[in-house]
Amino acid sequence: MAEGNWTRVSEFILMSFSSLPTEMQSLLFLTFLFIYLVTLLGNSLIILVTLADPMLHSPMYFFLRNLSFLEVGFNLVIVPKMLGTLIAQDTAISFLGSATQMYFSFFSGVSECFLLATMAYDRYVAICSPLHYPVIMNPRTCAKLAAVSWFPGIPVATVQTTWLFSFPFCGINKVNHFCDSPPVLRLVCADTARFEIYAIIGTVLVVMTPCLLILCSYTRIAAAILKTPSAKGKHKAFSTCSSHLLAVSLFYVSSSLTYFRPKSSNSPESKKVLSLSYTIVTPMLNPIIYSLRNNEVKNALARTFHKAMGVRNCFL
Repeated sequence: MAEGNWTRVSEFILMSFSSLPTEMQSLLFLTFLFIYLVTLLGNSLIILVTLADPMLHSPMYFFLRNLSFLEVGFNLVIVPKMLGTLIAQDTAISFLGSATQMYFSFFSGVSECFLLATMAYDRYVAICSPLHYPVIMNPRTCAKLAAVSWFPGIPVATVQTTWLFSFPFCGINKVNHFCDSPPVLRLVCADTARFEIYAIIGTVLVVMTPCLLILCSYTRIAAAILKTPSAKGKHKAFSTCSSHLLAVSLFYVSSSLTYFRPKSSNSPESKKVLSLSYTIVTPMLNPIIYSLRNNEVKNALARTFHKAMGVRNCFL
């Protein structure tokens, strides 16, 4: 197509659920708002409790705090605009806004992959080398592992977002849900073959490397648990890993269904539902999983609540 015939795109239109009746959009708004508030509250409580309670000043909860902080940041960037499209019909989003959404989508996805792998390594050391655990997972090492987990998201998000938004956009400017790479890439009117090859290779490396680390860690953990003579010891070892295993399964299943399904099996509505599971449901479930399946977190929440009530009573 000749450049002179292009209609330049200066903003995108987020379709979301604009085709639904007004009553249904209002119901969806209330549902998403509730999930959003639960997500922010749950992850914020995890952050505050793991900071305030001395009993949770351990590597496991240090990495959990990092994960919750990541989920809060991702939701703050993605969900408010989604709510705005439902209640105020504010469907237009600028190039800068769409690039910001895409950047944090890449960044949070990559960082969460590596954070989950780091948490699996922490569980491996705790179960397979319990006597050396305090020495190996000292504060300095934990800080380095956290930095290594966060860092890969920066170059991946920077390169992919910058490269994609350097392409010309013309004609249709409607994005199906939010500004993620696949829906925005369809709006490019230029040859994107090199970008797609890079994106596929980068995604496979970013997803598979942490996944292999998690599998290796849990293979060693399973072998160690099977060698444990007592049933009580096996139950305790498994209980320390069950929350993380559930969070890993939830993350990889939702992200795989979102990004790795065959195009022929993806209807526009199914893509929206899968995107919702990845963007708003999984971040809400993580703090619930770690709270309900972890007695230490539940006890810390109870202690924090009682302390807060005690302080409040002192002022009354």
